[in-house]
Amino acid sequence: MPETNDIDETPDAPAIPDGVLLQVEDLHKSYGDFEVLRGVSFELRRGDSLAVLGRSGTGKSVTLRQLNGLEIPDQGRVTFDGIEINELSEKELVPVRRRIGMLFQGGALFDSMTVLDNVAYPLREHTSWSDDEIAERVEHKLELVRLPGIGHKMPADLSGGMRKRVALARSLALDPELMLYDEPTTGLDPVTSSAIGQLILRTQDDLGVSSLVVTHDLPLARTVARRIAFLHGGSFRFLGTWEEADSSPDSMVRDFLAGRAEIEDAA
Repeated sequence: MPETNDIDETPDAPAIPDGVLLQVEDLHKSYGDFEVLRGVSFELRRGDSLAVLGRSGTGKSVTLRQLNGLEIPDQGRVTFDGIEINELSEKELVPVRRRIGMLFQGGALFDSMTVLDNVAYPLREHTSWSDDEIAERVEHKLELVRLPGIGHKMPADLSGGMRKRVALARSLALDPELMLYDEPTTGLDPVTSSAIGQLILRTQDDLGVSSLVVTHDLPLARTVARRIAFLHGGSFRFLGTWEEADSSPDSMVRDFLAGRAEIEDAA
């Protein structure tokens, strides 16, 4: 199987010290008069995993879209492996995005393509591999998500959980260093959600991928994340380990994690 070093490399850039892969500083984002983010800051080290929690509408997915240049913050800075991505043009973002995988909330599969062609899409866009090399990589990724031998199927033939796993295989096709997950278990039953959580955990452990998971699914977050960030009022009200969260003096954090309290909307 070909190695991903056949892919064009990101231009040389100084690495962030102390093993930090992603550094986010003072992000602000508004839509019209509605201010969603009001100073989000955090770091993600290589091999680390962070879950971003919060009520619906508090800006979790908005935060995620700033991290690979899908949106540009009004203020603040996102730095990936020493590269300040919000200063890059769309063309300059391409080699950075090859190193950042994203699993969208709905999976975002191409319904007119087979499973093989869906998973192969980023490989055909970003490598010069042969069809045989691509087919080998696709099958390897489908095996990783426990769906071997389904490359000939169409997305319409798959269950919701299978579609999500195919989308995960596609997001891993280029062997990213960072994976971004946007509500990966939305619309799935508890058993399937648990299976998705185990697959995310497996990619972290087996591939050494750093992960940032936006979710409202607390069991998933506890499964896949070493640290959590609680987003409220446009910034992180809490950022730390599960042990620190469970013993936090902040009653809002404890109540949210226990599902006990109704938190008023932030904005």
